[in-house]
Amino acid sequence: MAAINPSSASPSAPKSAPDAVHRPSWGERLIAHGPELSLLILCVAFALTTSTFLSVRNLLNVLDQLTVLGIMALGMTAVIVIGGIDLSVGSVLALSMMVMGWLSNVMGLPMPIAMLAALVVGALCGMGSGLLITKANLPAFIATLAMMSIARGLANMVTDGSQIVGYPEWFSALSINRYFGFMSVTVLLTIVLTVLAAIYMKYRAGGRALYAIGGASEVARLAGIQVKRVTLVVYTVCGMLAGLAGVVMSTRLDSSQPSGGLGYELDTIAAVVIGGASLSGGVGSIWGTLMGVLTIGVLRNGLNLLGVSPFIQQIVIGGVIVLAVAVDSNRRRIR
Repeated sequence: MAAINPSSASPSAPKSAPDAVHRPSWGERLIAHGPELSLLILCVAFALTTSTFLSVRNLLNVLDQLTVLGIMALGMTAVIVIGGIDLSVGSVLALSMMVMGWLSNVMGLPMPIAMLAALVVGALCGMGSGLLITKANLPAFIATLAMMSIARGLANMVTDGSQIVGYPEWFSALSINRYFGFMSVTVLLTIVLTVLAAIYMKYRAGGRALYAIGGASEVARLAGIQVKRVTLVVYTVCGMLAGLAGVVMSTRLDSSQPSGGLGYELDTIAAVVIGGASLSGGVGSIWGTLMGVLTIGVLRNGLNLLGVSPFIQQIVIGGVIVLAVAVDSNRRRIR
């Protein structure tokens, strides 16, 4: 008598474990690709409602405007992935650009040295926040809130609240001159940093450690990851990138202003959250952050083209943040 093949049994027979693979539903797929879909919907909507949105000049303008936010969002992505938050990046940006302007225009130091000093100041501010978190055991919210106030105060003290104007022509050209018809130095810098950050977080052991810390810091510590050291490095790098963003903003404005970066910390956090990162830590990606940065940039640009009031724009951005956080909460509940 021929043997019976189990796979040819009646359809009601239970499947073996390897066959019982969960296939994501359409709803889960839509949530997973929410940042890309949101950006696509915005682009289509503004292309249909405005006559200049898809013009080459306007799209290049969007890229130029996103360099500052994009650079800061890279550091914020790492911070949020480890389960932290940094409210000081906007103020650190202002302090860095003021120190750079003071050293170059008042003290007469060469511009490259002043630019390097801006990065050092940003890194020191980030390190200060990291030390408050890892050594003083302050919550990240409180530590970075304190650094936000300190850095903004120092930024105003540098020149007694006055702006610094007049930089070398080559410095301003970094964000004005376009190579190959579309690529400025600042845009190229943002792209290179984004690619490097994506490779590090996805393929390097140090990058994967960030997700382990955000998922369960105590488990990560028991697994041999130096949680406090990594946390300190992450906040230091985030501060340094905020300092670099200050340099980039100065090239765009041809000046340094103590009020620079005001409110940018909220836009930076919003970009990372819209990109799919979880404020509880352990979830996020550079690709998602890029989508979030583009979403905020396209949204602001499109609303400007439509003549929408800046105050209403803030309300719209706030609503988008609420929606992104709600989607993240529902996604974690489903899991």
